[in-house]
Amino acid sequence: MTFSRCVIALALFGASLSARAQTPTPADDGLNLRFANGIAAVVEDKIITVDDIRREIAAFVPQLQREARNEADFNKRLEQLQDSVIQDLIDRVLIIKEFRKDEKKQIPQGFVDRRIADIQAEQFENDRSKFLAYLRSRGTTLRDYRKEVEDDIIYSYMRQQQRKSQSIVSPVRIETFYNENKDRFYQEDKVHLRLIQLNRNSGETDLQLYTRAMEIKNRHDNGENFEDLAREYSQDSRRTKGGDWGWQNRSDLKKEFSEPLFELKKGEVSLPVVTPEGCFVLFAEDRKYAGVQPIDEVRDDIERILIQQMGKQSEERWLERLRRNGYVKHY
Repeated sequence: MTFSRCVIALALFGASLSARAQTPTPADDGLNLRFANGIAAVVEDKIITVDDIRREIAAFVPQLQREARNEADFNKRLEQLQDSVIQDLIDRVLIIKEFRKDEKKQIPQGFVDRRIADIQAEQFENDRSKFLAYLRSRGTTLRDYRKEVEDDIIYSYMRQQQRKSQSIVSPVRIETFYNENKDRFYQEDKVHLRLIQLNRNSGETDLQLYTRAMEIKNRHDNGENFEDLAREYSQDSRRTKGGDWGWQNRSDLKKEFSEPLFELKKGEVSLPVVTPEGCFVLFAEDRKYAGVQPIDEVRDDIERILIQQMGKQSEERWLERLRRNGYVKHY
């Protein structure tokens, strides 16, 4: 029995996937109708064109087609994506302007050179002629492209600095979040599972297979290490890892596996579980019982959540200020 068949037997991912409706590819993205003059917005001295938007959304359209329920849903999602891209392009101009207001701030040209070299290697197989042909196809000079790359670096740097500004969370805030959101930290029964898988030999009966597995269990009960026994006897691809399957939820497993496994205490081994394909000896390396996790187990997770929330709120306030102070005209 192969490892992949063992996955099926254990039903680690047993939920069935519903079929997705196919969405026809639209003949047009609608941008020419939305912006008949080819301009979506003007921000400071920068014009955001329909072509700018198309370049940004192109990579996301196939995903929208897969996820949309029908053509109307696709068109709605597409228009939402277009609006989001337009706002991102506007914010990008405002963020770069904010950086350039301080004349002391400069991006070393070596950073730009290295980034362009990386782009040539990653996207053009280190072929400069292909890279230059790409620029010509866009009607862009190398000088203009260098500025685009420099602006990319500035944009990423400014966003990163804004996020870094929110990195300290008080213990009181962590405890308050925990007390107000305990349902988020509920966990079901879990077992850190190791197993030994024995494949059925040709003509081997259930009793013979069970007897083989019991000999291995008895060796563990007499003091031998389960991990070592798994490396010696298990016939799946996790043999070299001592049969380690990591943490498993009760709901991840079929009943014939979950029932004996979740009867075990930490460090105990199950009686052999015989199936038509083979036999399994299950070992509970560790246990976590159903209930709300203690705050000390989730403190780091809460801190990450709060830092992310604070960073997002701070960034939105920052962007709102830039939008108020900048010139923006939508079409």
